[in-house]
Amino acid sequence: MPLRTPFFRPDPHWVGDLIPFSHGGVLYLYYLHERRRSPKPGTSWHLVTTEDLVTFTDHGEVLPHGDEDAADFNAYTGSVVTDDEGLHHLFYTGQNPRRTAPDGRPLQVVMHATGTDLIHWDKHPEHTVGAPEGYDPADFRDPFVYRTGPGQPWQLILAARHAEGPERRRGTVGRLRSTDLVRWQSADPLWDPHRFLTQECPEIFRIGDWWYLVYSEFTDAFQTRYRMSRSPEGPWHAPRHDTLDGRAFYAVKSAEWHGRRILAGWIASREGETDDGPWLWAGTLSLLEAVQREDGTLDVRIPAEVLAADPTALDAGLAPGALEAPTSYASRVGTTDLPARCTIRAELTLDPEGRAAGLLLRTDAEGEHGYVLRLEPRAGRMVLDRWPRPATGTEQWQISGDIPHALDLERPADLSGPDHRLDLILEDDLLVACLDQRVVLSTRLYDHRTGRLGLFADDAAIGLRSLRVTTA
Repeated sequence: MPLRTPFFRPDPHWVGDLIPFSHGGVLYLYYLHERRRSPKPGTSWHLVTTEDLVTFTDHGEVLPHGDEDAADFNAYTGSVVTDDEGLHHLFYTGQNPRRTAPDGRPLQVVMHATGTDLIHWDKHPEHTVGAPEGYDPADFRDPFVYRTGPGQPWQLILAARHAEGPERRRGTVGRLRSTDLVRWQSADPLWDPHRFLTQECPEIFRIGDWWYLVYSEFTDAFQTRYRMSRSPEGPWHAPRHDTLDGRAFYAVKSAEWHGRRILAGWIASREGETDDGPWLWAGTLSLLEAVQREDGTLDVRIPAEVLAADPTALDAGLAPGALEAPTSYASRVGTTDLPARCTIRAELTLDPEGRAAGLLLRTDAEGEHGYVLRLEPRAGRMVLDRWPRPATGTEQWQISGDIPHALDLERPADLSGPDHRLDLILEDDLLVACLDQRVVLSTRLYDHRTGRLGLFADDAAIGLRSLRVTTA
């Protein structure tokens, strides 16, 4: 039975890295099926498909992991391509904790499967490829296969590490080449920045005259970033704002679907299902859309289909109007609790010289307990924060995080103009917020599951020109 939702999760389990592939108008969303059990079970590929970005059909397991002695006891991230004869090829990472490198870490290898219907796959363990000389055999994963044009050789890039060098700067986008998708030869790295531990889940794609290299920084920021070039060989330049989302939307990969670039990733979960919990690997599937600007940089937005998924309008009890607080703080709160799932669109007028203003989410009637979506023109950022932060000790100043806001929930934003639009998708503990159809922030909201919508200004002025709230 198809499931209609802005998100997808195989409850009670989780969605790991996504491998999107578009074919015949259908978006195939392969993902690593994460089961949080002890002892740790093997990881396999599962599949959901969609034709409209909001209705998902769950096909279950499509690429089983191997047995306890197999190289693919864990079948990790990879990619799917179709050759000139119409045969589909699936490349994936094989890993088994029982098969180790000389230093004791599990080996990682590239493995191959083929199929005719994108659901049933035949594995070819004889085609397994390990790390070439000079590369770390325990960091050789996430193969992405592509061609720069018809008739060109196939290329395979992956998250790799040099065998020698500073421990946290060996990461490279390694590369192999092939003419038949079976035999692979080592080639020069596509990008060798000497900057990261490694660049996970790399992919390359083209929109118009620009090529894009997307990767997930596996060092300290844990964000998905992109680089740009006029050539598929680089050089790869970073735009001023090079992240696609914040900390909680990770391992983003994409596919061209009906001429659009759809981004697929997972919104991370937190340990203990609390806002203070450490981020965990895997979460809930979410789809975004990348749109190219005139200068080649990418805007990221919530797809129109997702914004239109909730058809029933409701009154949040928050009327349009202005708040003036040039030297103080002021707020206004709606009269009705938001439903667990809803879509919000707010048209705002913001003082470009103000300190901060925005929306209160799932707050109480006084606007004093809940979440704050802050637009900060002076700092040029959008921030999700909690108010108040819980105390962690016996003294008033001992607060959770001990920082002004959670740095991983901050997004750079151009707030130089007065008129802005916020689109929000809320469902249970999930939030996706989009500013001006350009900047997205995805996260979890655990500690406040209910509450109202509000407006606030802090040393600033803000006007709510219009508000629309809908639910399923």
